[in-house]
Amino acid sequence: MHGPRLSLHLLTLFLATARLGADEGMWTFDNLPLGPLKAQYGFSPDPAWLDHVRQAAVRVPRGSASFVSRDGLLLTNHHVAHSAIQQVSGPGHDYVREGFLAASRDQEIKVPGFTAQFLVAMEDITARVDRAVPPGLAPGEAGKARGEVIDRLVAEAGRKTGLRCEPVLLYQGGEVWIYQYKRLDDVRLVMAPEYAVAGFGMDWDNFSYPRHDLDLTFFRVYEDGRPFHPPHHLRWADQGAALGDLVFMVGHPGSTNRLDTVAQMAFAREEAVPYRLRREERLKKAYRAHARLGEAQAQEVSSQLMGAENFSKVFAGELAGLANRAAMERVAGAEAELRARVDQDPRLRAEAGESWARIEEALGRRRAFHREALAVGTCGSSLFAMALQLVRLPVEQAKAPGERLAEFKEEQALRTMLAALKQAAPFHAEKEIREFTAGLREALEELGPGHPFVRAMLGGASPEAAARAAVAGTRLQDAAFRRELLEKGPDAIQASQDPFLVLARALDPLGRSLRQSQLEVQRVLAEHGARIARARFAVYGRAKYPDATFTLRLSYGTVSTCQGLGTLLQPFTTLGGLYDRADAWGPRAEKGSWALPQRWLDRRARLDLRTPYNFLSTHDSIGGNSGSPMVNRQGELVGLAFDGNIDSLPGRYFYDVQVNRSVSVDARGILEVLARIYEAHALVAELKGKV
Repeated sequence: MHGPRLSLHLLTLFLATARLGADEGMWTFDNLPLGPLKAQYGFSPDPAWLDHVRQAAVRVPRGSASFVSRDGLLLTNHHVAHSAIQQVSGPGHDYVREGFLAASRDQEIKVPGFTAQFLVAMEDITARVDRAVPPGLAPGEAGKARGEVIDRLVAEAGRKTGLRCEPVLLYQGGEVWIYQYKRLDDVRLVMAPEYAVAGFGMDWDNFSYPRHDLDLTFFRVYEDGRPFHPPHHLRWADQGAALGDLVFMVGHPGSTNRLDTVAQMAFAREEAVPYRLRREERLKKAYRAHARLGEAQAQEVSSQLMGAENFSKVFAGELAGLANRAAMERVAGAEAELRARVDQDPRLRAEAGESWARIEEALGRRRAFHREALAVGTCGSSLFAMALQLVRLPVEQAKAPGERLAEFKEEQALRTMLAALKQAAPFHAEKEIREFTAGLREALEELGPGHPFVRAMLGGASPEAAARAAVAGTRLQDAAFRRELLEKGPDAIQASQDPFLVLARALDPLGRSLRQSQLEVQRVLAEHGARIARARFAVYGRAKYPDATFTLRLSYGTVSTCQGLGTLLQPFTTLGGLYDRADAWGPRAEKGSWALPQRWLDRRARLDLRTPYNFLSTHDSIGGNSGSPMVNRQGELVGLAFDGNIDSLPGRYFYDVQVNRSVSVDARGILEVLARIYEAHALVAELKGKV
């Protein structure tokens, strides 16, 4: 009996891993690899299937989500929603630590500023943009002309459709699209588990596997004061996924740089990523120090600390990937092949033959001011950021929209900025001081004490002393004072001796100069990146997927396993495994990283501990995919993507089919704990379509 069963199991494992080479890619909905999908898996989604999952998929701040009921119920990750949960918490109600469940719809809590938008339509405007830009322009002029044409077409689309329209540049500008979104601004918190189970294992387990996280949050979307009825929502699957099953991830991967040149990746390895890593390490140290002051202070920075810990791992992983000689040799080989093909074609050689050299030259210029451009800014201070907005607003509003700084171009963005400046918001002075101190220390350490920006910011004091003096002397935390300045106008803003406005006036000229230098380099990179992209099209067609742009993509893969920790990792973890890990560590280890909330201990016997909880899959994903629904061939939800393994971190630059894995919460585990731990029976009924 055991022999045949073991052989069948090994065959299943073989089939689940033999398909790995086909699972790479974050594909746009207009260019899906339907042929390879059909050949590999015997399934090719039809237009109705694609429309269904596209309009059920939702983009939210910092991540992805999906509609999971006809009454606008929205599912995303807890770590995507963390700052929103923190925002609606308050004295006596720490919903991050304690969790939250609305007993009825009138108890759902609106989250100001939290938006949900889903993709209604896509329009390819590449040919219209190319026709409108005269040939033979210098890169800077061509880039500016293209930008003006794109801005005009996007504005026209917005007026015509009444939807939120955004330009989307794919293949490094080789294709230009307008994506049209239905945007909804009334989003209310319905249910969030305790952070202890949403982030079980905390930073220790982040980007690892096996995992045991209930990384989810439910919101409800409203329109005109009533629950929004989305055109499509995902039905909860009656049967979960099994090892080897084909599953689709539908979400909004943030950004990748896989089409970058070797020179661009070298710049990232030597300059950009190390700088970002140093910044996150400083912030992590600052937030941990603040959290040690007490429960209230820990609540204030819970979201920020989680982010700093997360990005420290991300950038360390990216750096390790960029230092991987074998991986970089593959990148260099692919570039050499493309350059050879370009060189063999006179038309392509004239178009893009010199582009790799032009990009390398532009990066050489960027090296001269890269650190300065990153360090010169508002130094992590929310008050400094508001001061700079106040200083720049009248200047930018006086310009034509096309001539403004990027954040002032859109009228909607301007209205949002003004509303935020006028509106009161929670302010924590000690937290502000720590964040500003970390930013000032960054400027001092990266630029040195003699740099004009550092001298202006510190005035000879230490970073902490300068931060404390500025926060103690300002009135910008008071919304009434900000409204008064806006009402009195530019002269009052320029005359004010508020310390942050003084600093903002000192920063503004240098900041603008550095932004212009950045823009000039970026225009060269964009122009020649687009030339290389057009050459790549000519050689390979659309067989390759574009880099991620925080726009809707579809990835496909299988529930799988991989080697790790010296063994073969299981495809699923269970609720029993959660309790085993909690029992083995105990409640106090590493500041309670594996401690379970009391109700999870009290209601343990209610659970079927064999229920699948998290699972591993071959999907190609990156930050921004967090909260993506995992759907089966029937378009039903079988899981919720929330992480990748440690080997996925170099995924910004390349995908390693042997080890790169995504991690999801299993839909069966979600229902089990909602019903038996949280007694959220109305929520479960809604997910099952029974209300």
